[in-house]
Amino acid sequence: MKKASTPPVTLVELLRLRSATRPESAAYIFIKDDGLEEVRLTHAELDRRARRIASTLLAGARAGERALLLYPAGLDFVAAFFGCLYAGVIAVPAHSPRSAREDSSMRARLEAVARDAEPALALTTSRILAHSEALLAQSPNLRRMRWLAVDDELAPDEPADWSPHAAADADALAYLQYTSGSTALPKGVMVSHGNALGNAAYIARGFGATPESVFLSWLPHYHDMGLIGGTVQPLYEGVTGHLMSPAAFLQQPLRWLEAVSRLRVTHSPAPNFAYDLCVNRTSPEQRAALDLSSWSQAVNGAEPVRRETLERFAEAFAPAGFRLAAFCPSYGLAEATLLVTGAREKDTPTFIDADAAALEQHLVRVTPAGGPSARTLVGSGRTSPGTEVVIAHPETFVRCGPDEVGEIWVSGPGVARGYWNRPEETAQTFGARLADTGEGPFLRTGDLGFVRGGELFVTGRRKDLIIIRGHNYYPQDIERSVELSHAALSPGGGAAFSVEAGGEERLVVVQEVARRALRSLNVEEVAAAVRAAVSNQHGLETHAVVLLKPGALPKTSSGKTQRSACRRKFSAGEFEAVGEWSRRPTEPAPLHDTRCGGTGEREAAGPSEEEIQVWLASKISERLKVDPREIDIREPFERYSMDSATAVSLSGQFENYLGRKLMPTLLYEYPTIQSVASYLAGGSEHAQPAARAEGPLVTRAEPVAVVGMGLRLPGGVNDPESFWRLLRDGVDAVTEVPADRWDADAFYARAGVASLRRWTSSTPPSSASPRERPTRSTRSSVCFSK
Repeated sequence: MKKASTPPVTLVELLRLRSATRPESAAYIFIKDDGLEEVRLTHAELDRRARRIASTLLAGARAGERALLLYPAGLDFVAAFFGCLYAGVIAVPAHSPRSAREDSSMRARLEAVARDAEPALALTTSRILAHSEALLAQSPNLRRMRWLAVDDELAPDEPADWSPHAAADADALAYLQYTSGSTALPKGVMVSHGNALGNAAYIARGFGATPESVFLSWLPHYHDMGLIGGTVQPLYEGVTGHLMSPAAFLQQPLRWLEAVSRLRVTHSPAPNFAYDLCVNRTSPEQRAALDLSSWSQAVNGAEPVRRETLERFAEAFAPAGFRLAAFCPSYGLAEATLLVTGAREKDTPTFIDADAAALEQHLVRVTPAGGPSARTLVGSGRTSPGTEVVIAHPETFVRCGPDEVGEIWVSGPGVARGYWNRPEETAQTFGARLADTGEGPFLRTGDLGFVRGGELFVTGRRKDLIIIRGHNYYPQDIERSVELSHAALSPGGGAAFSVEAGGEERLVVVQEVARRALRSLNVEEVAAAVRAAVSNQHGLETHAVVLLKPGALPKTSSGKTQRSACRRKFSAGEFEAVGEWSRRPTEPAPLHDTRCGGTGEREAAGPSEEEIQVWLASKISERLKVDPREIDIREPFERYSMDSATAVSLSGQFENYLGRKLMPTLLYEYPTIQSVASYLAGGSEHAQPAARAEGPLVTRAEPVAVVGMGLRLPGGVNDPESFWRLLRDGVDAVTEVPADRWDADAFYARAGVASLRRWTSSTPPSSASPRERPTRSTRSSVCFSK
């Protein structure tokens, strides 16, 4: 390949260089859904098509105007994109409606993009244009544009004296990348030629390619990872870019893997959910027919990366030659063109187990893996020279300490110029400076994280952080608990967020139902399971549960949950739910209204057991907005989604009702209506408190040494490593509870370990040494796997 005297500074110069030095080599190849090659474009052919499109555009538009690009997956988009660049017209890639149904759902967003970008032109295909009448009829901003089907309206050829528009310099705008956040107010990120080439060079340093590298992408071309990773990067590297449609992958994930195997792909990115989908939607026989040994850069980004996803995929496809070391977890965003971190210095991804409670307080405390409070974080790689990541306090703008979580700030050549026609938001987001040193400007990403050992760990999204009663909760953690709470719910199909109700922030859960469960959906049962899981695992009350059909949850083009959009739709009552439950806000009734009892001797004796049961059932039914007769007095309180604050609050109301002092932990000690009523009314066989652990018998200070573990595990396993494999593989190790151990009905919890219930079990004395028995706690954890 001939060396250019000076490196290209615009995307136009880059394609012109490739056309001059490698005219007949394939620039892009589009793969049909059946896995066969459909069409290819050489560098010279792409250059000619871009020239003709540019000539056509300049017949009715001026350089600097915008052109909306509405294309299905394929090479028509690539040609139109470079045609805009050749003409000096700012490209605006957007999602093209594929059906009448989708026209309705996408109209608002397209209308908003058109209103914001004010494009003079809309470029598309003849097929889309022929079916766009309904869309145009209802969208004045789309209707006022000049629409061109450039596959049949091209100029016969560019004039003899015509040449591509020469961008003044690298700062000239190349395209607007509309973020997929707000439908009503989308923001167009202004990406210059220099941003695109600078980020491409940055990616090249982090995920080094060679002339023998093979690139493959099925990601949407209107998404930053699809546009840069699938279109710009192969051209920058001087290799062929293979493209597939997102629909082809989603319909049959195996198609992606078969293409990797057949083409000997080395570089192919995808969001985390795609790797999960591959494991869930392929059989061992299909995997055995693949050869993924060439895949050296399996980039995972655009959404939170999960350790279990990486390990499950690596294990499932190990027989096909895939290695865990091939995974490249990364972090980026459209405002930085694409990549921020991703380079790594070790062979395998980095994992850290951090204390979840500390993270909620924005502190980093490493904890043993697998502990009850451990949250596993996946490292998103390091920066390469030229880009800087700073962790800053989002309120004080001061650099955070090494063990603090803060907002991720970025500077470097990939950071875009700002938002189109939004100077105030541009200044706020792209102009941050450290308050104590004045360093900057930095891009405020809105994401939270920390840097450890030079590697970035992302903990969540600042604007999505749920703050209830002074405590911080990560929505991703709650969403994970919800999707596992009932078999009818779809993995990755939920959103957790807070709304203001009754004068404080309250938790709302929106969750998709699996298609197979729609016909037999028991809304009450599912909502109860969700509430119990959130209460058990996060100590939170759920204000509302909304159940949706598959695909109804607002997401970005890359599959990222749009929690802000969910919050807006919930507040506006716009969700078309298949079932929902909501809590009715209540106020404690005045003492004279809640006090139960008569006069004289009866009042002195206090309410009867039955009266207490009725009172408690009525209070719980008020919170759940159900008939009191639906409350089972034998069910544990956690079944009714009572967090610790609610339990303590209810005990205070209980004091007013009874006219006597009660311990705040009453509802923990007596975890059912029946048991607490029996206890307060005078005691019976139902009033036994939950078992307590015996205190240690050793009264003097002595050195402590952990010399081993004494425990029993399910499924016939005898060590922690085997137990982890059992859990990971989803082995059902649940058997009938021995009748001599306990009353199964009394201790059964639908959603696992309960926050308002104590689980106890005594290990037979023979399992402990004589010296150990006197000092050993009588409680031990009993593990269940389902």
